[in-house]
Amino acid sequence: MPLPQTAEQGVTIQDMWTQSKIDVPTRGRGTYDITGEVERRVVDSGVHTGLVHVFVHHTSASLILCENADPAVRSDLESFMSRAVPDGDPIFRHDQEGPDDMPAHVRSILTDSSLMIPVTGASLGLGTWQGIYVYEHRLAPHHRTITVTIQGDR
Repeated sequence: MPLPQTAEQGVTIQDMWTQSKIDVPTRGRGTYDITGEVERRVVDSGVHTGLVHVFVHHTSASLILCENADPAVRSDLESFMSRAVPDGDPIFRHDQEGPDDMPAHVRSILTDSSLMIPVTGASLGLGTWQGIYVYEHRLAPHHRTITVTIQGDR
């Protein structure tokens, strides 16, 4: 919904805010590219210059900004996480939902629950090899909810 127009240096700017949700069905642990979904929302918003905030509503999944050209990067990330935060590690007491329960929470804390990305020229302002991914930390499939909030001017 548009906010009131303001004048700055003789130019009329119309601030816009939009918000939508993305449902991401996962097949279990791994990364899921949502760059195209976020980009579509930016284009549909009509915002030319601004920011997009992407937020995951879960404590056992996260968001990462990662290289999108070579899938080995994400595979190597998973190898690192498996070594750093192994499933079933006896140091963890919280295991109500299985041996991947607490490791999934730690992985989520080590990564991010939200990302801020510039909107430039009515498009995501990502670098050449950057993509936005949901990183599922649980072994079982889940449905993850992502909120995308876009703010800026037309």
